[in-house]
Parts: sequence; structure tokens; C-alpha cells
Amino acid sequence: MMRPATMIRNACLRNFSQSLRVGSAFLKSGDFCRYTSQAAASLQQDCEPSAYSDDESADHMDWDNLGFGLTPADYMYTMKCSNDYFEKGRLSRYGKIELSPSSGVLNYGQGLFEGMKAYRKEDGQLVLFRPDQNAIRLQTGAERMCMPSPSIDQFIDAVKQTALANKRWVPPPGKGSLYIRPLLVGSGPILGLAPAPEYTFLVFASPVGNYFKGLAPLNLYVEDEFHRATPGGAGGVKAISNYAPVLKAISRAKNRGFSDVLYLDSVNKKNLEEVSSCNIFILKGNIISTPATSGTILAGITRKSIIEIASDCGFQVEERAIPVDELLEADEVFCTGTAVVVAPVGSITYRGKRIEFKTGAQSVSRELYSTLVGIQTGLIKDNKGWTVEIN
Repeated sequence: MMRPATMIRNACLRNFSQSLRVGSAFLKSGDFCRYTSQAAASLQQDCEPSAYSDDESADHMDWDNLGFGLTPADYMYTMKCSNDYFEKGRLSRYGKIELSPSSGVLNYGQGLFEGMKAYRKEDGQLVLFRPDQNAIRLQTGAERMCMPSPSIDQFIDAVKQTALANKRWVPPPGKGSLYIRPLLVGSGPILGLAPAPEYTFLVFASPVGNYFKGLAPLNLYVEDEFHRATPGGAGGVKAISNYAPVLKAISRAKNRGFSDVLYLDSVNKKNLEEVSSCNIFILKGNIISTPATSGTILAGITRKSIIEIASDCGFQVEERAIPVDELLEADEVFCTGTAVVVAPVGSITYRGKRIEFKTGAQSVSRELYSTLVGIQTGLIKDNKGWTVEIN
């Protein structure tokens, strides 16, 4: 029987006839999907020209050993909103912000965040990956949390300004990326339970290493006591209040030697939902399945991209309810997210039973990872218009 990794290469070669522009670092594992470039429209920049210098560089950084931790870049972006009107934003030095003790975000958790990355291509050009999707997701979350939200253009402009101002913190090609964190919070004072009277949109950044590099396959624990989200709640949006409640389950799992937690649905306690901060996929033969985003699961942008790439490469992709018992028959399991990109799962433990899965250079998850990263970093031509240049 033909191996899945071979199938994905052959399917892509059949489906795509366009040429592949390959960097030397990518030639070994990413030679199977072929995309032609489409011009990505960039938005008008309004950066303060004196705020930063293109000639500066973070030469003191050890890019080869850059981990996934906070190293604050020089500048952050701030934009205020009152009466549903967002005023013109501005760049300032990264630092502390002033916040009322009675602010909506501190008292009632009225806040959202996004996560995205800027990459440096081989020619030095900086690019973002699908920033419009982050903007749309923030708008969806803001509607759920009774908050005004920036327009798509305002969001992308703020992110581009932040990335450009912190250009010297974008790692060299192949060494990592500039992680960008947009935040929308209820900053106005409020005592009774109600939407805040004022909002602040913030964007800050930090260089991060290649999360996948040197990362051992994940060893997950299926959590059947704690739940990440419930129907009718806010699990389907990127609310800040969704994340602190999972810390107890994560801490308990890590104390037992596991990498992270895989959650089940809170109603039947039998269907897979997601890992603490990323989506999950299972592979069986030529079928790749992932839980449907039905209100309790975050609609990940990496998830959405992998679904499309896998479909283009000949896989049958299903978004559906996945009983936990299907893990017993899976060939591969992997997670997707902005931080992990595509991370292989080596084993999952459920009720004392450990189930192991295929990983390694010949795995489908590695091939999907290589294709996605190739598009994000310009090593594979982008014929989908997913990447946006920062000028």
C-alpha cells in the first residue's frame, strides 16, 4: 500500500503544474506542493518615520537558540475607542500601560487577543500571513463580547506598523519569526455588569524561535474532568477568559509528564474538542479529520489553512464530531496553531491507556508543516494570496 506521505507528494504533483521557487534550506522536505505567486495588496502605511531606524539590527540576539518566550520588541501600537469610534492609533515605546482598577477587562474579563507572525524572506522582505483572517476573527469575538472592533483595514494597518517599527527584531530567514499579539480590551471604568464605556486596541511583538525545530512529538493527556468550553459559551472566540481556566489541567498533566491536555466535549464527554491552545487533526489512510467548529472550538487560521492545503493535495478532509475511540485506529495525530504551526503527536493517554502514532520526516504532518511554512516564508510561491508584504 502506498504510504500517506507518498500520496501527498504524488497528489500535489498531479494537481499543481506551476513552478516552485525553493530555498536551499527547504529543498529536502518541502518539494511537493507547487504554488504560483499572486500579488498581495498592501495597505497604506502611516508610520512615524522618526520612530525607528531600518539601519538598526538586533545583532546581540542569539538567533540560533531563540526559544518561544517573551523578548519585548521596541515598539507597541495603541488605539483608543469611545462611542464606537476608534481614534487614530500611534506607536510608542513598549512599556506599561495605565488602566483603571474598575476597567471592564480587570473586573469582568472583557477582552480578546489574537496571535500572528511576521516573517523575513530570503530577500529581506517582511510578510504577514493571512492578517485579514485575524481581523475577521477579532470582529467575530468582539460581537460576542459586546465590544466595538477595528475595521479590517485598521487592524492590518496597526499590525503592519508594529512589525515595521520592530523590523530589527524579525529573525533572519529560517531562524524564527516576529510573534505579534493584538489585544482588544475594555479599558473604561465600569462598576455594574455592563460593557465598558471605552476600549483600547493594543499590538505588541516579540521575536520567537521555530517552535517545531528540535521539538519532540507531543505527549497528550485526555482530560475527562475539566472542560475547556461549553455549548453557548465563548469557546469559539479568542476571549482572554478562555485561557486561565485551563492552567490547572495543564499543570496537572505536566506534573505527570505530559506535554499538554486534549479536551473532550462537555456534554457527552466522548468527542475530541481541542488541545489547550491549538486545534487537533487525525489521519487514517487518505482521510484527515478535525472536530467541527460548532461554537466550543476556536476556528484556527492555521487550521483553516491546513484544511485547504491538505484538500489541494488530494486528501479527503472532514470536519465532524470525532469520538475519542477513533484515536485507537488513527495513523497520525497532529496539532495546528500559530505558535506550534503543525506539531506531531507521538502519543495520547486516555484512561490509563497510551496510544502511539507515526511521526518523523516521512509523516504527513511533517509534509503539511513544510508546505505551510514554505508559503509563509516565501520559499513556496503563494498562489492563494495568503501572504501580505509589509512595505
